[in-house]
Amino acid sequence: MEFPAPLPADAVSRAFREELPPLRRAAVLSWLAFATTFGTVRAITYSIRDGRGPFRDVTPGGMHLHHYLWGIALLSVIGGVAVRGEDRTRRHPLVALGYGTGMALVVDEFALLLDLRDVYWQRQGRVSVDVGVGVIALGGTALAAGPAVRRLLRPRPGRSAGSATPVRGTVPGGRTDRGRPRD
Repeated sequence: MEFPAPLPADAVSRAFREELPPLRRAAVLSWLAFATTFGTVRAITYSIRDGRGPFRDVTPGGMHLHHYLWGIALLSVIGGVAVRGEDRTRRHPLVALGYGTGMALVVDEFALLLDLRDVYWQRQGRVSVDVGVGVIALGGTALAAGPAVRRLLRPRPGRSAGSATPVRGTVPGGRTDRGRPRD
């Protein structure tokens, strides 16, 4: 079995920019950032718990700083850009990536925020994983199915947006194509 040669990064970037409209591109970038960050944070926290790897808890003055704090800070910055930034700034890919990253950092510790207790490694902490995986699954499904759903919902010629499909052999106004009223 022969695999195709990988595309150069600039070709992928150009295709990404040319094939996706700006709002869809932002949604894809946010989803990718969320999924990547969520998986990475999960891997890092497991390595910290097992005492492997270079990462350690951040505990200035003996107080543990949970990573949802970094997510809230990042979302605050992104919100400020969204509210006060110029249109060119708001549409920058880093805004979408920052949003997805910040959301993943918060959602990963959702159970802690829900219980207001550090339940990250307890059974109740499973809620965070479930919510995170659910967001990734729903986001991916929406991104994949979105174009098809929009195409299905788009009004077709000869049909208004809210009307049912015309009966075969009829024209608007309820008459058959022979000019007689439809029964």
